[in-house]
Amino acid sequence: MKRLITLSYRNPELPPFSCEFAGRRRRVLDLPLIAWLTLIWVLLWSTLTWANVVTGVVVAVAVCLAFPLPSVDLGLRLHPWGILLLAGYLLYDMYTSGVKVTRQIFAGRPHRPAVIGVPLRCRSDLMLAATAVAVSNVPGGSIVEVRRDTATVFLHVLDADRPAALDAARRSVWRLEELTVRAFGTRDEIARVAQAPPATTQSDERRNGS
Repeated sequence: MKRLITLSYRNPELPPFSCEFAGRRRRVLDLPLIAWLTLIWVLLWSTLTWANVVTGVVVAVAVCLAFPLPSVDLGLRLHPWGILLLAGYLLYDMYTSGVKVTRQIFAGRPHRPAVIGVPLRCRSDLMLAATAVAVSNVPGGSIVEVRRDTATVFLHVLDADRPAALDAARRSVWRLEELTVRAFGTRDEIARVAQAPPATTQSDERRNGS
Protein backbone atom coordinates (compact mmCIF):
# COMPACT_ATOMS: atom_id res chain seq x y z
CA MET A 1 0.00 0.00 0.00
CA LYS A 2 1.38 3.35 -1.04
CA ARG A 3 1.97 5.84 1.72
CA LEU A 4 -0.10 9.02 1.68
CA ILE A 5 2.73 11.01 3.26
CA THR A 6 6.43 10.17 2.85
CA LEU A 7 9.01 11.91 5.04
CA SER A 8 12.46 12.82 3.78
CA TYR A 9 14.27 10.32 6.02
CA ARG A 10 12.39 7.51 4.22
CA ASN A 11 13.15 8.89 0.77
CA PRO A 12 16.73 10.17 0.24
CA GLU A 13 15.66 11.87 -3.02
CA LEU A 14 13.55 14.40 -1.10
CA PRO A 15 15.09 17.62 0.27
CA PRO A 16 16.07 17.46 3.96
CA PHE A 17 13.24 18.01 6.47
CA SER A 18 10.45 17.72 3.92
CA CYS A 19 7.49 15.47 3.18
CA GLU A 20 5.78 14.32 -0.02
CA PHE A 21 2.05 13.85 -0.54
CA ALA A 22 0.89 10.99 -2.74
CA GLY A 23 -1.36 11.88 -5.67
CA ARG A 24 -1.45 12.62 -9.36
CA ARG A 25 0.75 15.67 -8.91
CA ARG A 26 3.90 15.51 -6.84
CA ARG A 27 3.55 17.79 -3.81
CA VAL A 28 6.55 18.33 -1.57
CA LEU A 29 6.31 20.48 1.55
CA ASP A 30 9.31 22.06 3.23
CA LEU A 31 8.72 21.54 6.96
CA PRO A 32 11.01 24.39 8.14
CA LEU A 33 9.08 26.73 5.82
CA ILE A 34 5.80 25.52 7.31
CA ALA A 35 7.14 26.18 10.81
CA TRP A 36 8.34 29.67 9.81
CA LEU A 37 5.00 30.64 8.24
CA THR A 38 3.18 29.31 11.30
CA LEU A 39 5.38 31.44 13.56
CA ILE A 40 4.64 34.53 11.45
CA TRP A 41 0.91 33.76 11.69
CA VAL A 42 1.06 33.50 15.49
CA LEU A 43 3.07 36.73 15.72
CA LEU A 44 0.47 38.51 13.60
CA TRP A 45 -2.25 37.49 16.06
CA SER A 46 0.02 38.40 19.02
CA THR A 47 -1.38 35.51 21.05
CA LEU A 48 0.09 32.05 21.50
CA THR A 49 -2.88 29.68 21.63
CA TRP A 50 -3.51 26.22 20.26
CA ALA A 51 -6.15 27.63 17.94
CA ASN A 52 -3.70 30.11 16.43
CA VAL A 53 -1.01 27.45 16.04
CA VAL A 54 -3.32 24.95 14.35
CA THR A 55 -4.82 27.65 12.13
CA GLY A 56 -1.32 28.83 11.24
CA VAL A 57 -0.26 25.33 10.22
CA VAL A 58 -3.38 24.92 8.06
CA VAL A 59 -2.84 28.30 6.39
CA ALA A 60 0.88 27.59 5.86
CA VAL A 61 0.17 24.21 4.25
CA ALA A 62 -2.56 25.71 2.06
CA VAL A 63 -0.26 28.51 0.88
CA CYS A 64 2.59 26.10 0.09
CA LEU A 65 0.25 23.77 -1.82
CA ALA A 66 -1.34 26.63 -3.75
CA PHE A 67 1.96 28.36 -4.53
CA PRO A 68 4.63 25.62 -4.62
CA LEU A 69 8.23 26.76 -4.68
CA PRO A 70 10.76 25.13 -7.02
CA SER A 71 12.72 22.31 -5.44
CA VAL A 72 16.16 23.62 -4.49
CA ASP A 73 18.74 21.49 -2.72
CA LEU A 74 21.26 23.75 -0.98
CA GLY A 75 23.51 20.79 -0.25
CA LEU A 76 23.00 21.18 3.50
CA ARG A 77 22.92 18.06 5.63
CA LEU A 78 22.77 17.95 9.42
CA HIS A 79 24.98 15.37 11.13
CA PRO A 80 24.40 15.63 14.93
CA TRP A 81 27.68 13.97 15.94
CA GLY A 82 29.63 16.10 13.47
CA ILE A 83 27.95 19.26 14.77
CA LEU A 84 28.96 18.36 18.34
CA LEU A 85 32.57 17.74 17.27
CA LEU A 86 32.67 21.04 15.38
CA ALA A 87 31.24 23.00 18.32
CA GLY A 88 33.66 21.38 20.77
CA TYR A 89 36.66 22.01 18.55
CA LEU A 90 35.66 25.64 17.98
CA LEU A 91 35.35 26.26 21.72
CA TYR A 92 38.73 24.63 22.36
CA ASP A 93 40.40 26.43 19.44
CA MET A 94 38.96 29.81 20.46
CA TYR A 95 40.32 29.38 23.99
CA THR A 96 43.81 28.22 22.99
CA SER A 97 44.07 30.78 20.17
CA GLY A 98 42.96 33.55 22.53
CA VAL A 99 45.70 32.59 24.98
CA LYS A 100 48.25 32.49 22.16
CA VAL A 101 47.25 35.91 20.82
CA THR A 102 47.44 37.38 24.33
CA ARG A 103 50.97 36.03 24.75
CA GLN A 104 51.99 37.49 21.39
CA ILE A 105 50.67 40.91 22.41
CA PHE A 106 52.62 40.97 25.69
CA ALA A 107 55.71 39.22 24.34
CA GLY A 108 57.51 42.52 23.84
CA ARG A 109 58.89 41.65 20.41
CA PRO A 110 57.54 42.63 16.98
CA HIS A 111 55.76 40.07 14.84
CA ARG A 112 55.49 40.03 11.09
CA PRO A 113 51.91 39.37 9.93
CA ALA A 114 51.10 37.95 6.52
CA VAL A 115 48.24 36.81 4.33
CA ILE A 116 48.53 33.23 3.11
CA GLY A 117 46.46 31.30 0.61
CA VAL A 118 44.97 27.98 1.69
CA PRO A 119 43.37 25.81 -1.04
CA LEU A 120 40.35 23.84 0.16
CA ARG A 121 39.09 20.45 -0.91
CA CYS A 122 35.38 21.33 -1.24
CA ARG A 123 34.25 23.74 -3.94
CA SER A 124 30.57 24.23 -3.10
CA ASP A 125 29.56 27.77 -2.18
CA LEU A 126 27.92 26.62 1.05
CA MET A 127 30.97 24.77 2.37
CA LEU A 128 33.31 27.58 1.31
CA ALA A 129 31.21 30.11 3.19
CA ALA A 130 30.76 27.87 6.25
CA THR A 131 34.50 27.16 6.46
CA ALA A 132 35.34 30.85 6.10
CA VAL A 133 32.94 31.73 8.93
CA ALA A 134 34.36 29.01 11.18
CA VAL A 135 37.95 30.15 10.57
CA SER A 136 37.08 33.81 11.18
CA ASN A 137 35.57 32.96 14.57
CA VAL A 138 38.95 31.82 15.89
CA PRO A 139 41.21 34.60 17.32
CA GLY A 140 44.49 35.16 15.55
CA GLY A 141 43.29 34.53 12.04
CA SER A 142 40.67 36.08 9.78
CA ILE A 143 39.58 35.46 6.21
CA VAL A 144 40.30 38.45 3.98
CA GLU A 145 39.32 36.91 0.64
CA VAL A 146 37.61 33.83 -0.78
CA ARG A 147 38.26 32.82 -4.38
CA ARG A 148 35.41 30.69 -5.59
CA ASP A 149 36.99 29.60 -8.88
CA THR A 150 39.99 28.02 -7.15
CA ALA A 151 38.31 27.21 -3.79
CA THR A 152 41.04 29.15 -2.01
CA VAL A 153 40.71 31.21 1.16
CA PHE A 154 43.26 33.88 2.07
CA LEU A 155 43.96 33.98 5.77
CA HIS A 156 45.55 36.81 7.74
CA VAL A 157 47.94 35.43 10.37
CA LEU A 158 49.67 37.45 13.09
CA ASP A 159 52.87 35.43 13.38
CA ALA A 160 54.56 34.73 10.03
CA ASP A 161 58.15 34.75 11.29
CA ARG A 162 58.52 30.97 11.14
CA PRO A 163 57.50 28.59 8.31
CA ALA A 164 56.20 26.21 10.98
CA ALA A 165 53.66 28.83 12.06
CA LEU A 166 52.37 29.15 8.51
CA ASP A 167 52.09 25.37 8.17
CA ALA A 168 50.19 25.24 11.47
CA ALA A 169 47.78 27.91 10.22
CA ARG A 170 47.09 25.92 7.05
CA ARG A 171 46.55 22.71 9.01
CA SER A 172 44.11 24.54 11.28
CA VAL A 173 42.09 25.72 8.26
CA TRP A 174 42.02 22.22 6.77
CA ARG A 175 40.97 20.78 10.12
CA LEU A 176 38.10 23.27 10.39
CA GLU A 177 37.10 22.53 6.80
CA GLU A 178 36.96 18.81 7.57
CA LEU A 179 34.90 19.30 10.73
CA THR A 180 32.54 21.75 9.01
CA VAL A 181 31.93 19.37 6.10
CA ARG A 182 31.43 16.41 8.45
CA ALA A 183 28.83 18.50 10.29
CA PHE A 184 26.90 19.93 7.32
CA GLY A 185 28.21 18.39 4.09
CA THR A 186 26.95 15.74 1.70
CA ARG A 187 28.42 12.27 1.36
CA ASP A 188 30.51 13.30 -1.64
CA GLU A 189 31.92 16.28 0.24
CA ILE A 190 32.71 14.16 3.30
CA ALA A 191 34.58 11.71 1.07
CA ARG A 192 36.48 14.63 -0.47
CA VAL A 193 37.72 16.01 2.86
CA ALA A 194 38.87 12.52 3.86
CA GLN A 195 41.57 12.86 1.20
CA ALA A 196 44.91 14.58 1.73
CA PRO A 197 44.88 18.40 1.54
CA PRO A 198 45.93 19.93 -1.80
CA ALA A 199 49.51 21.00 -2.23
CA THR A 200 50.29 24.70 -1.81
CA THR A 201 52.11 26.60 -4.53
CA GLN A 202 54.81 29.20 -4.15
CA SER A 203 52.29 31.99 -4.75
CA ASP A 204 50.31 30.76 -1.75
CA GLU A 205 53.23 30.95 0.64
CA ARG A 206 52.96 34.61 1.53
CA ARG A 207 50.78 37.35 0.10
CA ASN A 208 51.26 41.01 0.97
CA GLY A 209 53.40 40.16 3.95
CA SER A 210 54.63 43.09 6.01
